[in-house]
Amino acid sequence: MTVPPGRRSSTFTRLLRHGFTDPSAAERLLESVELAPIRSDPVLLDALGATADPDLALHGLVRLVEAQPAPTARRELLDTLVSAKPLRDRLLGVLGASAALADHLARHPGDWHALVTYEPHDLHPGVQEFERQLAEATDPVSLRVAYRRCLLSIAARDVCGTIDVAQTAAELADLATATLRAALAIARAAAPDDAALCRLAVIAMGKCGGHELNYVSDVDVIFVGEPAGDADERKALQAATRLASHMMRICSETTVEGSIWPVDANLRPEGRNGPLVRTLSSHLAYYQRWAKTWEFQALLKARPVAGDLELGEEYVATLAPLVWQAAERENFVADVQKMRRRVVANIPVGEVERELKLGPGGLRDVEFAVQLLQLVHGRSDTSLRSGTTLDALKALAAGGYVGRADAVQLDEAYRFLRSMEHRLQLYRLRRTHLVPEEDADLRRLGRSLGLRTDPVGELRREWKRHTGVVRRLHEKLFYRPLLDAVAQLAPGEARLSPDAARERLVALGYADPASALRHLEALASGVTRKAAIQRTLLPVLLGWFADSANPDAGLLNFRKVSDALGKTPWYLRLLRDEGAAAENLARVLSAGRLAPDLLMRAPEAVALLGDGDGGGLEPRGRAPLEQEILAAVGRAENAEQAVAVARGVRRRELFRTAAADIVGSYGSEDAPARPDQGALIDMVGGAVSDLTAATLAGTLRAVVRGGWGDTLPTRFAVIGMGRFGGHELGYGSDADVLFVHEPLEGVGEREAAEAANKVVAEMRRLLQLPSTDPPLLIDADLRPEGKSGPLVRTLTSYEAYYRRWSLVWESHALLRAEPVAGDEDLGRRFIELIDPLRYPAEGLGEDAVREIRRLKARMESERLPRGADKTLHTKLGRGGLSDVEWTVQLLQLRHGWAEPGLRTTRTRSALAAACAAGLIPAEEAEILDEAWVLASRVRNAVMLVRGRAGDTFPSESRELAAVGRYLGYGPGHVGDMLDDYRRTTRRARTVVEDLFYAS
Repeated sequence: MTVPPGRRSSTFTRLLRHGFTDPSAAERLLESVELAPIRSDPVLLDALGATADPDLALHGLVRLVEAQPAPTARRELLDTLVSAKPLRDRLLGVLGASAALADHLARHPGDWHALVTYEPHDLHPGVQEFERQLAEATDPVSLRVAYRRCLLSIAARDVCGTIDVAQTAAELADLATATLRAALAIARAAAPDDAALCRLAVIAMGKCGGHELNYVSDVDVIFVGEPAGDADERKALQAATRLASHMMRICSETTVEGSIWPVDANLRPEGRNGPLVRTLSSHLAYYQRWAKTWEFQALLKARPVAGDLELGEEYVATLAPLVWQAAERENFVADVQKMRRRVVANIPVGEVERELKLGPGGLRDVEFAVQLLQLVHGRSDTSLRSGTTLDALKALAAGGYVGRADAVQLDEAYRFLRSMEHRLQLYRLRRTHLVPEEDADLRRLGRSLGLRTDPVGELRREWKRHTGVVRRLHEKLFYRPLLDAVAQLAPGEARLSPDAARERLVALGYADPASALRHLEALASGVTRKAAIQRTLLPVLLGWFADSANPDAGLLNFRKVSDALGKTPWYLRLLRDEGAAAENLARVLSAGRLAPDLLMRAPEAVALLGDGDGGGLEPRGRAPLEQEILAAVGRAENAEQAVAVARGVRRRELFRTAAADIVGSYGSEDAPARPDQGALIDMVGGAVSDLTAATLAGTLRAVVRGGWGDTLPTRFAVIGMGRFGGHELGYGSDADVLFVHEPLEGVGEREAAEAANKVVAEMRRLLQLPSTDPPLLIDADLRPEGKSGPLVRTLTSYEAYYRRWSLVWESHALLRAEPVAGDEDLGRRFIELIDPLRYPAEGLGEDAVREIRRLKARMESERLPRGADKTLHTKLGRGGLSDVEWTVQLLQLRHGWAEPGLRTTRTRSALAAACAAGLIPAEEAEILDEAWVLASRVRNAVMLVRGRAGDTFPSESRELAAVGRYLGYGPGHVGDMLDDYRRTTRRARTVVEDLFYAS
């Protein structure tokens, strides 16, 4: 019948209704000669419309009919298709889901008969049934054909819903087992002499070993070999290696029928660098001495599948005790989590959000979480020792190791994601885990999963929902049962036993699990709003605590803060609602002693950790700090009260700076650690120096008001020296200063001097009064005549002293002088006075240079503490702060008169200026800068971790690990940190010897 132009035929409309996307092409195919006998049969269109891709199914059907060798075969196929619904559903279902299997049927048109039988035993074939179907294969090509025929039947049961995703994966693993056995048989038949010399066992690993294989995946294996009878071991292993290699090639190599799948033996000891086949004793020796944590994790799925099964069972039994001891290894949990993070980090940025397997919230997150729990608790509970993810998850839930609701959600998510993965791979029979971007591919994928109303939209929504569930639960999975165990809010539900809870906490790195459980019970028990919110927060917080070097301290400190603030409405709301606050708090509480100590003195400073109105972690500049402190001083009733307020502001701002430093060093889930270590040092040095200057300014104002009203009888200025003047103060630094005054007109020298000395004495007293706030120590030992000279001098006295008595070391010390508080004009004139001393015209003479070198050498020999390791002392050690600073300062003394850029109190700025002026090569400047920054960071880290200043690395292991964590070294890499420090400072010392001593 001819359809008038511009009108659609009724067939066209029916095809659209049945899900065809190209009805015109489909109409032409239906009109083809091949389908003439059945084109009018209504069951055909209904069956095609039920497939994932009706267009693809129809095209595959036409090709299959065309490929039939004779008219009788064609008639048999079409008659069976119309009359037998099981075949129709299976055949068209496969053709609509897999272009690759349609190609196979077109090449082997008789294989459709494999889908006809529908006996009960056909529904769930095992290894033996697959072995029978592969038995006639005698070479790689015939093996591939037989393999595809078996795969065809699995795919048919899968797409028709006869078997679920777990059963599909198990059948694929059974087919792989039968295929490996067939391939090994072919290899043995080709080399009977080799076969007679050895016993060879094939151990399946990974998804094949776990009975959860994909349609297209590497089949991971390990080979174990032993001599047969009295055969020579060396010759037997050579023979076994040849057999194993041939077996791998039979499966992996591409032939006219393609390949089956790659056989991957890289999980063996030493990976691709190790021998392909080892004896059992060699395997055991390796795992006892050299194996890493991930290798024991991989052995969870080890299963003998081919060759000498008795030897394979012996292999598994021999290594099993080592597998279940893996959780006792140091940094066990951290190692497993680090491996997971490394996998994610290696995904190309453009593919992360499409990665079904490896991306965040993907299949690997579920698998890693389950395996982690198995390794921790499988030591004492043998019911958990399954290689299959879903079976293991079910056992974990039954034993109370995972919350039942969490397990149900994870099971559902894992099944959905595995189904997506299966359908993705089935289409082309290619190994892929990337969700496609084209709507046509997404439509076919969605329809294959039963999403028919809006396949693309529904698929995206369901996929995002399930990955969101996995993201939310995969880490909490480890921690939430700990809370259920102590809170006991659901009587009758299985939960962790006390021993299992302690076992899990030890695996997480808690040194005192009993105390940790008491803290958790105090935090999470009860039915109050506070307890409910903390039960929600703690699973995440526990993970962040475990990421630190001292989880016990993190949890204890959290309990202290919560005890202090738990009844304050804004506190729990802050942690619950502001994304960054909870993680920032966890990092700060577990990074060391200083920041928690500062916080405990005024817990309300927790508000700074949020991203709302608390001000955030960005350090405040000197001007607003000074304004706040001076305003508070103006409101105070007396000097002691005023300085107490100033010290409170200092404590709060020290906490802000320390928290910003810790968060920037550790990084967060949303932002990585700051890569520029120098920027962090500059931030801390600038913030602490500004804070110290503002505190001194406020203290000076308070002392003057308390003793003299608004006007002191002498102008008074504080000059910052050393690290203070260089804007490089660390957390534990004293404030090096000089005090200068100048009597007001009409005021006698004696009266002015007495007033100035009283000011200094009172400032020092008030800043060191016992208090909950840390003291600020003022050090004036760099003044003329040192400790023997007066604390305060007039500007005229300084001028007279420097003109007559000044020594080289004093010019050296004055390089860092900068006014920090008091009379600005007096401070400016003091700087004008000393500039000719620190930047002498024409530079230092040779005698002065020799004197500086002599002083430096004397300091190195006399001031380094006895017994100190000079390769690790940050201040006086080889290539440390003193080396770099004296080298830079010598350049300033020699060339500052001619190079304005060198006239700075800051080490890094002066070093950059020297490089820009051509006084030091860029490479050497970079070496010195790197060493100075690293040594400064170590000093700050020691103060943050120990709560007291130190110039060398801590000796206690946890403190040393915490320093390493702050510097960016993961668990177990303390040795690398020390090696890197020594290497960096050794290179710096070489530059120092060249620039400071030789030039």
